[in-house]
Amino acid sequence: MSPSPELGGAFAPAGTSFALNRIGYGAIKLTGPMAWGPPNDRRAAVAVVRQAVRLGINHIDTSDYYGPYIANEIIRKALHPYPKGLTIVTKVGARLGPDKSWPAALSKQELIDAVHDNLRHLGLDALDVVNLRVGGQFGPNDNSIAEPLSVLAELQTQGLIRHIGLSNISAGQFAEGEKIAKIVCVQNHYNLAHRLDDVLIDDLAGKGIAFVPFFPLGGFRPLQSPILDEAAAALGATTRQVALAWLLQRAPNILIIAGTSSADHLRENLNAATLRLPPETVDRLDQIAATAAQEKTGPGR
Repeated sequence: MSPSPELGGAFAPAGTSFALNRIGYGAIKLTGPMAWGPPNDRRAAVAVVRQAVRLGINHIDTSDYYGPYIANEIIRKALHPYPKGLTIVTKVGARLGPDKSWPAALSKQELIDAVHDNLRHLGLDALDVVNLRVGGQFGPNDNSIAEPLSVLAELQTQGLIRHIGLSNISAGQFAEGEKIAKIVCVQNHYNLAHRLDDVLIDDLAGKGIAFVPFFPLGGFRPLQSPILDEAAAALGATTRQVALAWLLQRAPNILIIAGTSSADHLRENLNAATLRLPPETVDRLDQIAATAAQEKTGPGR
């Protein structure tokens, strides 16, 4: 499997042998609503994963707490034995409660169990990349990550993890983390309307570290903006494509993991790689984040 020019080019995180096509696939939508339970059509979910790889995707983002277990089981059913060149990135540090909450699971034993659960359900002897998810349900905090990250570093020395990433972190936590382990990627909330990590993205680009936005299309509440609608209409594209194309043009180290259970949406996402946004369109789209921040704080606050 070789990097596909149709998928936004490739990015090679420093310290790895990966050449990741910049449009990947996020497995969270392989489950039921809010990442809980099975999908409505398991066979269709398997088919979407297979089609993603056939179309050139070589980077899949998942976690054993999606479902839980279900996303990884579907990936294994669809692709095992895995094609050469496919990189599977998983995540530990949280669990999914029956109430669809995302409580932390950062004790040493919870992290060890999570790594072994991912290995078992994916059918692997070692995990390509494991992201340590920290912070809270609504964003990062500034707690020390030294203790849980040291657990993953120990598992890396045991050969169970090849590379380590961080998820839902602050810039301070990244600085702390890179003193403990080689960090190859950061996965944070980022999209047209949520741009708190602009400075961090540029810093990571200079270090050859991938930035992987979660909720690139807004998450469980899709991005909505008249500015986005206008740009899509002017370019003859969908709003999804414009939002993804903006991310690809934002920085060369950004990798996209938009999730979908729909074959049509999968193709739509991939076509975003060929969409070029004129400078004036980018300038206009850049206003979305400022508008969103103003609406969040409200007048006089």
